[in-house]
Amino acid sequence: MDKFISFVLQFGPLNQQQIDLIVSKAMVLELRKDEYYWEAGKTVRQIGFITEGVIRVFYYNNKGEEITRYFIDENHLILSGNTVAEIFTPSEYLSAITDCKLVVFSKQDWKDISETIIGWDNIVQKIMTKHHSEKITRRSELVSQDGTERYLDFIQKFPTLVNRVPLSFIASYLGITQSSLSRIRKKIR
Repeated sequence: MDKFISFVLQFGPLNQQQIDLIVSKAMVLELRKDEYYWEAGKTVRQIGFITEGVIRVFYYNNKGEEITRYFIDENHLILSGNTVAEIFTPSEYLSAITDCKLVVFSKQDWKDISETIIGWDNIVQKIMTKHHSEKITRRSELVSQDGTERYLDFIQKFPTLVNRVPLSFIASYLGITQSSLSRIRKKIR
């Protein structure tokens, strides 16, 4: 819980009464490796913040192949939909790559915090702007790079994930085969 509060305080001030309210609404969720945080086609009913571990965002293409779209690691907020009130049914899966710990809030509790703490929505908007900017920076160059450049870029932008994420998931994220990734890794050693 302390990690979540410390993270939020980077984006705006909160007094002790506001922190106590947030803590009272939060729950800790532990996911084991390979468990889903959410599944495609099932309504999402909570907001989460990863304090430990890595989650993979993926979908199935029209050939039935798993395509890794993104990785979410510590200190990232997982919102559902454009607004808290929106009923959100994702088309993607969020699955734990490692054992994970999250601080989670029901959508109603998140809404209650928003309605009670003046400035909460502003804090959340700042967090989302930071996350969105990171995501764009991490993904934007992949289109124009060859496999080796993509992998080197991945190592630079996700330094903590290289040894925590299976090569098959990294290859899928980079849009290359696992055998190509193995050859690339051998070349750059």
